[in-house]
Amino acid sequence: MAAELTGSGKAVLLSVEAAGYAESLQEFPLRDIGSPRWFRQHEYIEKLNMQAIINATADQDEFVKEHIYSLGKVHHEATIVNLLETIFYHKDVCESAEEAVLDLVDYCHRKVTLLAAQSESCESQEHGQPPSTSLAELQKQSHELEFDISVKALSILRYITDHIDSLPLSVPARLLNTHNVLCVLVRLLEHCPWSRYNFKGGLCNSPSGATAEVGVKGQAFETRLWDPEEEEKKGELQKYADGKWYTVPLEDQLKITKLDGQVWIALYNLLLRPECQQRYDFNNFNKTQLLKLQGFLTEVLIDQLPNLVELQRFLGHLAMVDLPIPKKNLILEQVPDIRDRIIRESSNKWKAIAKHLVKTAFNPSEQDLLEQAHRLAETYNLDVMENLIPEHPKCGFCGGEAAKRCSRCQVEWYCARDCQVKHWSKHKKACDLMAGAGKT
Repeated sequence: MAAELTGSGKAVLLSVEAAGYAESLQEFPLRDIGSPRWFRQHEYIEKLNMQAIINATADQDEFVKEHIYSLGKVHHEATIVNLLETIFYHKDVCESAEEAVLDLVDYCHRKVTLLAAQSESCESQEHGQPPSTSLAELQKQSHELEFDISVKALSILRYITDHIDSLPLSVPARLLNTHNVLCVLVRLLEHCPWSRYNFKGGLCNSPSGATAEVGVKGQAFETRLWDPEEEEKKGELQKYADGKWYTVPLEDQLKITKLDGQVWIALYNLLLRPECQQRYDFNNFNKTQLLKLQGFLTEVLIDQLPNLVELQRFLGHLAMVDLPIPKKNLILEQVPDIRDRIIRESSNKWKAIAKHLVKTAFNPSEQDLLEQAHRLAETYNLDVMENLIPEHPKCGFCGGEAAKRCSRCQVEWYCARDCQVKHWSKHKKACDLMAGAGKT
């Protein structure tokens, strides 16, 4: 007999719960990372992150951002970065971060520089072939996670440039002079690490300037005829979006991705603001790097981002004249504190901290593992995760949009009771296995 159908949950947290979780967040010393208290806080951050995504995607009241302004030290990096990417879209969040935004600027610069540095790397392993060892699998997962964190840091950096007028004066100075972010962004457009070719020997990123009229990497073109055999050697064009790689159809290869747009908007924000122009040193090297952008500003790109016409005009003016050297007045400037303080407090204690973590965080008791597994199961339950999936579930029988799922196995979805009954003979065996595994 078919099991009952159940609906899906609507929220992870209420506004009052989000406020309580946010107020309870605290900073932990390095030796306490991995402790039960630290894991409990990680659960709070995970739930805040999930609720922020649900609110943003459903266009609901984003009450999480009202309670989260600065999280201090990064705990579980991927979760924190994802949460910051969601809430830093709002101007009031950027303003409320105050001096902590300097540490965030430094962090984003490190990640974006890492992204630019690995943009020309090729993967030697066969596409689709699993790694040969568990260590290789862990290294592969680590690389994929680091890449995803870096592209999210790029989005955060763009949001900071959106609100740079409302931030402390040290922020533009750090972006333009200390880190020279403009040249890093040019490098990203040149090599476009979120776009790659999938060919028989593996996966490889190729420079944007080497593409033909039908292959786009940063919208730079060569004036030559398209050679079908040469394009076939390159393999399929893949682009990275929403945490995964997807194959781009030929008719969509001229469309820019969200990540391309983030880079162009950040460049637009930093280059066209008068106060930024007055602070930036347009020396010969910087000027040469920026003028590379002229080759990317094609009609196809400008049709998709019309505001870039102003950037095109500015670059034309820059090519003709030398802008004045910025004045270097002696001023008091804020400096980032969080990372430096952690390093300063832990100086000459690294071995002792490592030994302590080996005994505690890396050697939990069986009871600790069971409790941790139970808490994580509650955090990542199906009712929560299904709200984070952008696509609507499909009916297991007719393939239409489904709103209910099997209450017994909690896996298969159906649009109506009739479809579930008709599909029960095929679903029963799998349902029994899933239900039995859940009880175990």
